Amino acid sequence: MTQVSKYPLRKDVEQRMLEVFRSTISQLKSSEEIEDFLEDFLSPVEKIMLAKRLSIAVLLGKGYAYETIRGILRVTPPTIASVSIRLKYAGKGYKRIVEKIAQDGRSREFWDKIGDIIINIPHSKGASLQRQKKEYYKKKFQNRKAF
Repeated sequence: MTQVSKYPLRKDVEQRMLEVFRSTISQLKSSEEIEDFLEDFLSPVEKIMLAKRLSIAVLLGKGYAYETIRGILRVTPPTIASVSIRLKYAGKGYKRIVEKIAQDGRSREFWDKIGDIIINIPHSKGASLQRQKKEYYKKKFQNRKAF
């Protein structure tokens, strides 16, 4: 869980920090600059957490069910619900980025190939369960919306 210091900042200091942060992000132009910044700025856990949230938003946008998303990304239903609520009722951030991802051909290919990954998820409890799992995810994947 993300933690913030129990010592609150003054509002003017907090606003200025957020302005500098937004400005810093907007100045990153190349993939290399972005990668270097994120590598130094975020811990491995933070990077995965943010990537999972974005992936949840994309999968919800494609019409995947909570159970399928949970199986693919290994996230809890409350995490999926939190992203879903933000997609439906909060600002425009998730919606904009999901639309941009939908328009990007390379991203579309990636998300289309996720079906193959889902269907071939190995399971350690035997072939019978493996087959059941494949059939379940195959059915769920086939019922998803296209971008």
